[in-house]
Formats: sequence, C-alpha cells, structure tokens
Amino acid sequence: MTSDSKTETETDVQNIDLMNLAGFCRNCLSNWYEEEAQARGIPLSRAEARERIYGMSYEEWKAKHQSEASGEQKEAFAKAHKH
Repeated sequence: MTSDSKTETETDVQNIDLMNLAGFCRNCLSNWYEEEAQARGIPLSRAEARERIYGMSYEEWKAKHQSEASGEQKEAFAKAHKH
C-alpha cells in the first residue's frame, strides 16, 4: 500500500479538527469504507478499513500522532454538534 492519502500524511490535523471543519473524521471515513466494501461483498474488518485510511493500525496512529483535544477544540465541537 502506498502512503499518498492526505489523511495519512497530514498527521498534525487531529480528528476533532476534521469533525469541526468537515463534519466527519478519519474514523467516519474508515467506517464508510468498511460499509461500502461489505455492500460490495468484499470482506473487510473495521481494523483493516482504519489501517487503509490511517496508513497504519489505528492504535499505532493514535500513539504516534493523536494528542488530547484542547479546550478550544472541544468547545468548537460542542457548538457544531448541538442537537
């Protein structure tokens, strides 16, 4: 697998930033990827889908690149996702 996806290379952008800006994050994208694979009869687990989106296992990506969300990020998320 090549590592040419922006979600793989833009590691400074946290999932909460993506949720705040686009309304979805890497996890959402990997869930959709898994669902579409299954709809097409292609066996793919959630972990495999996340590995394709992140370019490595989700656990490895979190350990290397994910930081605690700041108060500002959490506040923006709360405002954007009020029901």
